[in-house]
Amino acid sequence: MIKVAILTASDKGSRGERQDRSAQVIRELVAGIGGEVVAYDVVPDERKILAEKLVQYADQEQVDLVLTSGGTGLGPRDVTPEATLDVVDRIIPGIAEAMRIKGLEKTPHAMISRAVAGSRGMTLIINLPGSPRAVQENLDVVLPAIPHALEILKGRGGECARP
Repeated sequence: MIKVAILTASDKGSRGERQDRSAQVIRELVAGIGGEVVAYDVVPDERKILAEKLVQYADQEQVDLVLTSGGTGLGPRDVTPEATLDVVDRIIPGIAEAMRIKGLEKTPHAMISRAVAGSRGMTLIINLPGSPRAVQENLDVVLPAIPHALEILKGRGGECARP
């Protein structure tokens, strides 16, 4: 089982003014790779709060995978990538690059996503957009690689190349 945390960045959602529909999409899709959501929070678009939650999930709850939703655009309150970069040990640029490349097949707006991915200890953290459709499209791209990435991150996997 892959222990998953979902962290949604939304000012309106944190105040109960908007329903978080992206989280349900994430729950359904991660189940397909053996993921179980063990933690879920909706917090305001505040860099410090987001960073603290990411640290909590990785260090205290020791989840395998954190998927954030929202806060990856160009808006003045979009700070999820900065909060993620504040706490990760290593960035994994290929994950975000793959999501943007695939997104460009549907819309030129994909190029303005600032999503990042990285690891903190043995936890993989991936930023996703806020809309349910974009979450689905982005996860469809990266989910096949996540189990292998987690095996490698935890030191249990072998070589990536096949003989």
